[in-house]
Amino acid sequence: MNRRSYRLEEIAHLVQGELFADKDFQITNLASLEHAQSSHICFVNGDKYLAQAEASHAGAYIVTAALKQQLSSKHNFIVVDNPYLAFATLTHLFETKLTQKSIETTAQIHPSAQIAADVYIGHHVVIGENCVIGRNTVIQAHAHIDADVQIGQDCYIESHVCITGAAQLKDRVRIHANTVIGSEGFGFAPYAGKWHRIAQLGSVQIGNDVRIGSNCSIDRGALDDTIIEDGVIIDNLVQIAHNVHIGQNTAIAATCGIAGSTRIGKNCILGGACGVSGHLIITDNVTFTAMSMVTKNVTEAGTYSSGIGLFENSHWKKTIVRLRQLAEVPLTQLSKKLDHIHARLETIESSLKLRK
Repeated sequence: MNRRSYRLEEIAHLVQGELFADKDFQITNLASLEHAQSSHICFVNGDKYLAQAEASHAGAYIVTAALKQQLSSKHNFIVVDNPYLAFATLTHLFETKLTQKSIETTAQIHPSAQIAADVYIGHHVVIGENCVIGRNTVIQAHAHIDADVQIGQDCYIESHVCITGAAQLKDRVRIHANTVIGSEGFGFAPYAGKWHRIAQLGSVQIGNDVRIGSNCSIDRGALDDTIIEDGVIIDNLVQIAHNVHIGQNTAIAATCGIAGSTRIGKNCILGGACGVSGHLIITDNVTFTAMSMVTKNVTEAGTYSSGIGLFENSHWKKTIVRLRQLAEVPLTQLSKKLDHIHARLETIESSLKLRK
């Protein structure tokens, strides 16, 4: 059973904050500033939330030292350098956790599989031949773990996840419902008007502390493995094709698609609905804003965009017409016009100088 309340002193110690409050004040949950009650704790993440904090009924606030000085009507504070990080830490304290350690009777486990003693395996889970499941791992109902898959310690596999292709997961990996890891990559050889299937012989390697959302697909490699390095976080509805390599701590938002054999560096960010062509190399510390279409290598760190932002409809229609008109004008003609304008400007500048 999870505890129902914590003393403020305990919470301050957990987030490594300085306490300005009744140390024995009891906190029962985290809450938003708008809906907090007297036994709740909130975080204030900037000056723009001060008015909401003043109006809030929360019993305690996580703030910076500067924000504390501006909340003169409040009394219970935990002062930290980064309130949002402290909030993230506290979500784990109040999270409802599955503490059950058992294997449900309806689970089907091959006799050759190696299952640690302190796991939870839910109803109708299927675990295939020669699988390895590490300590303190949770596998929820109806998950399918195919032959030769290895799952490390402290992992969490949600319902209806399928892991196949002899995939290897390290420790503390979280995979959410309906995601497929290690499925066959989209590999076909065209010949004589037909597509000839290429058997996928590689696997998938997933590092420590990787989070993969719901309804994602990460394909196994054709020859070499698809690799997701430590600390990568992946949102829902993301497609990662065969032989892709994603570097440490990269974040990928929902509905992104990454084509085969692309290598993405460390600490990159892909905004929602980005598309990345195949066989590209993206260096470290690159951010692609939402709806960007990446069609060439990116060798310098920075922020890149290619999606068109929102227009009012009539404005958008006019813009499209102008773009079409521009596309119909040959580039050589435009270049000549610009050269002519530039020459005229130089002539005018020379005339003005002579007059002076």
